[in-house]
This record gives sequence, C-alpha cells and structure tokens, in this order.
Amino acid sequence: MTVLLTAAILIAGVVSLTPLSDRVGVPQPILLSVFGLLLALVPGVPNLDIAPQLILPVVLPPLLFAATQRTTVREFRENARPVVLLAVGLTAATAFVVAAVAHAMGLAWGPSWVLGAIVSPPDPVAATAVSRRLRLPHRLVTVLEGEGMFNDATALVIYQVAVGAVVTAHLSAGHVVVELVLAVGVGIGLGIAVGWVTKLILAALHDGPSETTVTAVMPFAVYLLAEQLHGSGVLAVLALGLYLRSFAHRATTAGGYLLGRSVWRFADFVITSLVFALIGFELTGLLGRSSLTRPALLTAAAVIGAVVVFRGVWLYPAAWFARWHRRRQESQAPYGWRETTVVAWAGMRGVVSVATTLALPMAVAGGSGFPGRAVITLTALCCVLVTLLGQGLTLAPIVSFLRVGADYDVPGEVARLRREATSAALEALRTSSDDELPASVRAAAVQQYEGYLGAQSALEFAVSPAEDAEEPVEALRRALSLAADIERDVILTARRNGRVSVAAADQVLDDIEARASRGIA
Repeated sequence: MTVLLTAAILIAGVVSLTPLSDRVGVPQPILLSVFGLLLALVPGVPNLDIAPQLILPVVLPPLLFAATQRTTVREFRENARPVVLLAVGLTAATAFVVAAVAHAMGLAWGPSWVLGAIVSPPDPVAATAVSRRLRLPHRLVTVLEGEGMFNDATALVIYQVAVGAVVTAHLSAGHVVVELVLAVGVGIGLGIAVGWVTKLILAALHDGPSETTVTAVMPFAVYLLAEQLHGSGVLAVLALGLYLRSFAHRATTAGGYLLGRSVWRFADFVITSLVFALIGFELTGLLGRSSLTRPALLTAAAVIGAVVVFRGVWLYPAAWFARWHRRRQESQAPYGWRETTVVAWAGMRGVVSVATTLALPMAVAGGSGFPGRAVITLTALCCVLVTLLGQGLTLAPIVSFLRVGADYDVPGEVARLRREATSAALEALRTSSDDELPASVRAAAVQQYEGYLGAQSALEFAVSPAEDAEEPVEALRRALSLAADIERDVILTARRNGRVSVAAADQVLDDIEARASRGIA
C-alpha cells in the first residue's frame, strides 16, 4: 500500500466517521483516534513520516485562529479569572507535577520538563466536541474553550524553553525570564500590530476571495514572524484572531465574511480530524520500533495518573475558595461542585500534545540522540489515548448523572436578535432624512424589511407550543425543505434547458441554499 493510498483512506475515514459519531453517540475525536490506531495495525500499511519541524507551523496557526473566531474579547474578559486560573495556573502546575513524577521514575530533569509541557494542556477540540453535543451551560463551554486556547500558549512557552535547555545543555534563571518576557511581549504586541495592518488591508480590498486569502495567510505569517523574533507564535495568532474578530468586521465585505467563515470552519475540521487520526499511526509505529520496558510503562502509568488526579486536586479547592469568598458572579467559574466535576473530567489531551510530541528533535547539539525521546513519546501518546477514550467516553454519562444542562436557548436568541436588528433597520428607513433617496426606492426598501419582519413573526408563531397537530419545529422544517426542493428543481431545469444563463441560475441557487442552510432560525 502506498503512502498516497493510505492518506486517501484516512480522509475517507474522516468523511465517513464524522456523521457516524453523532449517530452512535461517540465524540468524533475518539472515533478517529481508534480508526487511526486500527488502520495502522493493518499489514502492509506504511508509516507516515512527517518532518517534525513542520508540525507546529502547519498545524497550530489555523487551529488557533479558527478557535478565536468562536469567541470575542468580551467573553474572554467576563471569564478571565477562571480561564487564567486554568490556562496559566493549572497548565504550569501540571507541567511541574508531571516533571516531578517523571523525574522520580528515572527521567532526567530536562526531558521531564519537556514531557510535562507536552501533556499539560487539555485539548479544546476534544472537550468542546463533547460539551456542545451534551448542551452544557454556555459559560462552561466558553471557559473550556478559553482554557484550550490559552493553555496552548503557556504549555508551548514551557516546551520551547525546556527543549532549548535539553538541546543546548544550558539553562539559567535569567535566560528563562528573558524567554518568557520575549514570548509574551513580542507575541501579543506583534499579533495586535499585524491585526491592525490586516484590518487596513481588508478595508482597501472590497473583494471577498481576496479578503479571505489575506485572512488565510496572516495566521501563518504572524506565527513564523513571532517565532523568528523569539516571541510566542501562539500568542501572536491568538492576538491577531481576537483583534480581527472584535474590530475588523466592518472592514470586510459580506461575501468576504461568509467565505472566510466557511474556509476557517473547513480548515479547522480537516486539520483537527487528520491529527486525531494520526495519533493511532504514531503510537503504533512507536510500539513497533521500541521495546516496551517495564520502567517505560510504569512511567507512562504514573504520569497519566498524575495528569488526571491533579486536575481535580487543583480545581476543587479553587472552586471552594471562590464560593467561600462569595465571588460567584458571571465572571467566576465553574458554578458549583457539579460543574467543577465536569470541568475536572473534561481534561482530554489532543492535538497540541500530539503535535509537540511529533515535533521533538531527534538529536541534541552534540549530535547524540535526544535523551528519553522514546519514553517521552510513549508516555505522551498513551496519555492522549487514555484520556480521550477514558474521559471522553465517560463524560456524557457523568454530565447526565449530575444533571448539568444548557442554560441558554440559541434559537430563541437568534429570533430575538433578528427581530431587534430588522426592526431597527426598518425604523431607520422609515425616518431617514436622506433627501437624495427617491421615494420609490425608500418604499421598496421599507417593503422588503417589512417582509423580513413579517416572515420572522410567522416562523415564531408556527413553532409555538400552541400548535398540536404534530411537533411544530419538525413540521415547519419539513415544509421549508419541501419548498426549497421545488425551487431547486425549477432553477436546475431552467439551467439545463438553456432558458437562463448559468450565471443567473447560480446566483439564484446561492440565495436558495443560503436560506436552506439557515433552516428555521
């Protein structure tokens, strides 16, 4: 079997297992990890050798930038205290605990710190893949996603310092302080500066595909530039993404915004899915190349136990301390012991742990092999698999048992927000004092927005509980789907018969599909 065929099978597995995960109730990252593991065990499947130096620059920028497009600066500010507690405090403390455990098991201090940095950050994709499907409280999901974004920065700073110390055999307190200051200052400052420049570029383009190209290139560019300047590429990408998310919306066209959202959702999906599938490949290859000694297995077991237990040891006292001081406002998290339990158990390791493991150098400055690399790789990948399978598969029963449910109604929020925005636009059109606007044009615009408002009111009434013929939402969804199918048939038939131009047919199809993709909301 060729490498190209193996890659095709991996992609086919991603495509087929993603919809299957919803049907069987198993999170997609877990299914893909198992798929990669089983595929790598098939005789004749070649190893997928990936250049370590390409892992982080290729994988991290799109994943981090895509994560920033699901949140805002306001949400982060409101949940800053719990996010910092988890993303900085818990991540650094976990790295220290793992390093101490690994050193006690016989690994030198340098490689022990490298291992601690690799396994310290939980994965936001794995956690939110479960939490969103379980409809956890919105703030709980926000805290988990915020932790996942910023703990990567904390872990990678520790990782880079530790790897540099092992490779060069030189480390001092002053060097560590300089590295940390450069990583944070250069990373955040460069990300904001590049975000400001990107906003100016977007405002000057006025072309959707060109705008999307700029936003697709900038995360990679700012990551590489920050790393060259000894800053944190992770913080640079996060600062860039949050700046553009918060301040650059008006600089893009409607087409650029919609196209960009689609591109980043797709990039996030493809890269994350393939990395989880590759976990099985790397672990299987390691097992085939290494002798599994008893000390290595004991080290892996001890580190996994420390990672799982210490998260609860950190979180429960922190939550109790917050309640004791009566600081349980919206900016505090988690809510109580039930939510704390969910956060403590949602510590699955994933993409960043795998990427940093694969990116480990093969040798140090003197030419000898990287010390403890086999033990580090085995322990890190076992930690990813055990937490993904163990915690990922049991999180849903725990959430159900604790009765931790969603505290928000997204469809209701969408309906209210659309009504508010449409009403404001309609009022502005009716009271506009623009003398250059012809009365017929103003009347046409008013009539169009009155139609929007009337349609929204009709949809809200149709799905109200008063309707008892059948489930209202499903009935309306079926009716709208039927209507959209008829529209498609009319347009496709006209295009096939040559009654209309291809450009006209495609433009109308774009409108139909845009409405169909929104569904009822």
